[in-house]
Amino acid sequence: MIAGVTVRELLERRSRDEPMVLLDVREAWEIALAPVPGEHLHIPMGEIPTRLGELDPATPTIVLCHAGARSLQVAHFLERRGFQSVFNLTGGIDAWSVDVDPSIPRY
Repeated sequence: MIAGVTVRELLERRSRDEPMVLLDVREAWEIALAPVPGEHLHIPMGEIPTRLGELDPATPTIVLCHAGARSLQVAHFLERRGFQSVFNLTGGIDAWSVDVDPSIPRY
């Protein structure tokens, strides 16, 4: 089962410098409209199968999209491929805008 991580929990993990990859699976136009602050890796959802080698299955991975549905699908995909620690960012970038940083546009 894929666990959810809230935006605040993600920011707490970042503040503790926990090793992780924040994987943004949105399309390029979405990132241009509402960018994720801080370090992250962008691989659009449709490219995940062909770019799987860019990810380390042993590194905790938090998957992010607009509202949480696509990221949950990708998290399940990664889990089925042996990723040991995969999480879904609950509410996606939309929750980030609402809960943490209203300067990030909602769409």
